[in-house]
Amino acid sequence: MSLRLATFNVENLMNRFDFSGFRNELHQDRVLSLYEIKDEAEYRQLERARAISHTDDARQLSALAIAAARADIFCLQEVDNIEALRAFEYGYLFKMIGHGYREKYTTQGNDGRGIDVAVMVRDQTVHGQPIEFVSMRSHAHLTYADLDLFTPGLAELGEEPHERVFRRDCLELDLRIGGKPMTIYTVHFKSMGSPRNGLNGRDATMPVRFAEAAAVRRIIEDRFGVDHAADKRWAICGDFNDYRERVVITGDAHNGFAFDPVREARSSIDVLTAGDFCENVVERRAELDRWTLYHTRGPAERHLCQLDYIMLSRGLARRNATAMPEIVRAGQPFRTPFPPGQEVDRFPRTGWDRPKASDHCPVVVELDIA
Repeated sequence: MSLRLATFNVENLMNRFDFSGFRNELHQDRVLSLYEIKDEAEYRQLERARAISHTDDARQLSALAIAAARADIFCLQEVDNIEALRAFEYGYLFKMIGHGYREKYTTQGNDGRGIDVAVMVRDQTVHGQPIEFVSMRSHAHLTYADLDLFTPGLAELGEEPHERVFRRDCLELDLRIGGKPMTIYTVHFKSMGSPRNGLNGRDATMPVRFAEAAAVRRIIEDRFGVDHAADKRWAICGDFNDYRERVVITGDAHNGFAFDPVREARSSIDVLTAGDFCENVVERRAELDRWTLYHTRGPAERHLCQLDYIMLSRGLARRNATAMPEIVRAGQPFRTPFPPGQEVDRFPRTGWDRPKASDHCPVVVELDIA
């Protein structure tokens, strides 16, 4: 009895317009900066037209990436709300795969932009085993103080003990797959942001992600018991906004690219894998072939890295020791340099930078639910 489990940051699946770029240039789309706009009313009119014209191509590509993964359960990040998800599933996914993800779950998290985590679930697996909903629980309300996770590093960032740990949520979903219990935790950790306080964005925001990872582990241990949690049937899926390694890119398209793996000294991922609590199954792939995102701030700063994770409990990972995760990269824009041998045929209408399925790639793994 198998289950295909996937995660995907769909990049701003919104059902509302963002007009904040009129007053904050950092939020303004680059195409509008080419034009002289006389007032906010005109800006709003142009932003609506820009967003609508861009969105249709982007969402067709997002749907193609989801369809290519062929997952029974999809954990999603950057979903505006359940209405946006329903409209996307009906208007795009349904046209490609028919009746697929009938059940959809999300809660309102803590993100200032209103982007939440969500889960789409089929009625049954591809092999015909029923997928039954049991319960759902949000953990967005938990604070650092609730879990005794407040640290000096958080204080230096201006955080307070009473503030909430999760920047979005840790959405806990209990299911039964062919009668077998399975728990999914869907997360979207704190983004790295820009450099600050003399540190790069990743290091500056690291204390928050360490706390989020520790909170997820605490939630699981409290649920199943410290001594037994690692052997239960659960998975943590989502965008962790952190990596243990990256592939640094040098060179150019004319003279050839070089791809050099670099191991990081520390990562919030280590909080979850410590003590063989769970396994990052993407690390079963070759070192240069684990990336799910291309990051660049220009030719001087380019790397590929894994931000998107399926973490299996120790017990589930051992029962699926040969399961090899897949990464769907056909929705990546043409500007993304692929290491040798990894090139794929892009989905139709993919652009140099956009449209694209997302800046992230879906990750999927097929599991035996014994």
